[in-house]
Amino acid sequence: MRQMMRQAVTICVAVLVMLCLPLSAWAKGILRDPDIEYALNRLAGPIFDAAGLSATRMKIVIIHDDQPNAFVADTSHVFLHSGLLLRLDTAAEVQAVIAHEVAHITGGHIIRRQANMKNASTAAALGMLLSGAVVAATGNGEAAAGIAMGVTGSAQRVLFGHTRAEEASADQAGIRYMARAGIPPQAMLDVLEMFRGQEVLSESRQDPYARTHPLTRERLRALKGYAAASKLTANPDPEANYWYARARGKLEAFIRPPAYTLRRVSASDGSDIALMRRAVALHRVPKPKEAMATMARLVALRPKDPYYAELQGQILLESRQFDAAVAAYRRAAQMAPSEAQIQAGLGRALLATTNKANLPAAIKALEAARARDGYDPALLRHLASAYAQSGQDAMAALNASEAHVMRGDCKAAMSLAQRATAALGHGSVGWNRAQDVVNACETALKRR
Repeated sequence: MRQMMRQAVTICVAVLVMLCLPLSAWAKGILRDPDIEYALNRLAGPIFDAAGLSATRMKIVIIHDDQPNAFVADTSHVFLHSGLLLRLDTAAEVQAVIAHEVAHITGGHIIRRQANMKNASTAAALGMLLSGAVVAATGNGEAAAGIAMGVTGSAQRVLFGHTRAEEASADQAGIRYMARAGIPPQAMLDVLEMFRGQEVLSESRQDPYARTHPLTRERLRALKGYAAASKLTANPDPEANYWYARARGKLEAFIRPPAYTLRRVSASDGSDIALMRRAVALHRVPKPKEAMATMARLVALRPKDPYYAELQGQILLESRQFDAAVAAYRRAAQMAPSEAQIQAGLGRALLATTNKANLPAAIKALEAARARDGYDPALLRHLASAYAQSGQDAMAALNASEAHVMRGDCKAAMSLAQRATAALGHGSVGWNRAQDVVNACETALKRR
C-alpha cells in the first residue's frame, strides 16, 4: 500500500511540475457522489464479469464535461463524461458504452498505445498524469475525489483515439460481453446512431466521441449484423433502468440550473427519484426549508437507503443544520459503514459543530474515509483542520501537505511535509507519509 501511495504521489506531482500548468487551467474535474457511483458500478458489474474482469478492481469514474465522450486510460478504470450520461436514455445504452470501453482493455489496445507513446513527450506526459490521476482516482485506498484531469485537442486524440481496426474489434467483443450479461446488443447500435453523420462534419463541430471513436458505414453495418444475429430481445430491465434513472436524475439535478429540474419534475410526483431531484433543486435555489421538508418525505419513503440519508446529511450540513446533519450521516454510516464518502461526510458534519467534544469522533470518521479514499484533497484539508483544532500540529501539517500535493502545489507541500517529518517519530507511519511527499516534491522540482 505504501509503495502504491508513493507512486501515485510521485507521478502526480512530477507531471504537474513538468507541465508547468495548474490543473484548473486546462482540465475538467472528477465528479464524486456515492449514490451515483454505486448505481453505475452496479450497472457495470455484469459487463465486467462477462469480460472476465474483477468487478471489485474495476471502477467507473465520471468526468465533469458537457461534451459526450467515454474512454479508458488504464486497465482498471472506465471514464464517462457527464455529458454522455445525460444524453443516454436507458441503462442498456450505458452498459453498451461500458462494454465497448472494456473491450479496449481486454483487447490490449491501451497497453499498445502506451508503448507507442514513449517517444511522444506531450502524450507521454499526459499519459503519466492520467495514470497518476487514475491510480489516485478510486478504490482500494488510492481514490481521489479532487484530482482534476482531462486533455484537449490533438493530445487527447493521441491518448484516447482508437484506430478503425480497434473500434471494430471492440464492437465485436463488446457485443459478446453484452450478450453474456443478458443485455440486448441493439443498445450499442442505438448509441452509435446518436453520432451517425458526425464524420462528415468539420473537426471543430464533431462531438469528442466521434473524434476518439471513428465511426464508419462499415462499422455500423457490422454492428447491425451482430445485433440482428443476437437472440436477445430489447426487453427493458426495470431494476437497471431504475438505477440509471436515479443516477442520471441526481447528476442532472446538481449540474443543470435548478429551474430546469423544477420545470421537469411535477410537484405531485411522489416517487423517490422525483423527490430526490426536487430536494436537490430546491436546495440549490436556495429554498432550504422546502428542500429539507422534501428530503424528510424521501427518507420516510426509503428509510433503509443509506444514499438518501447521505443526501439528507449533505443538504442539512450545507444549510448549517449541523446537529441534524450529524444524525443523518450517522444513520447513513450505520447502513453503509464501508462507504468512504459517507464517513467523510460524517466527519465534516462533526467538525462543523465546532464542539470540541466531537473532535475525536470527527478524526475517527475522517481517518476511516482516508483509509479507503486517501487522495481526496477536501478530505485531507478537513483532516488537517481537525488535527489542528485538537492540538496535533504535526498530523495537521502532514495532511495539509498531502492536500497541496493533490493540487500540484509542491512548494507549500514541501514546507509542510518537512515540518511534519521533524515532529513525527522517525519510521512511524506518519513520518513515512511525510517523507514520501518530501521525496516526490524534491524530484518534481528538480525537473523545472
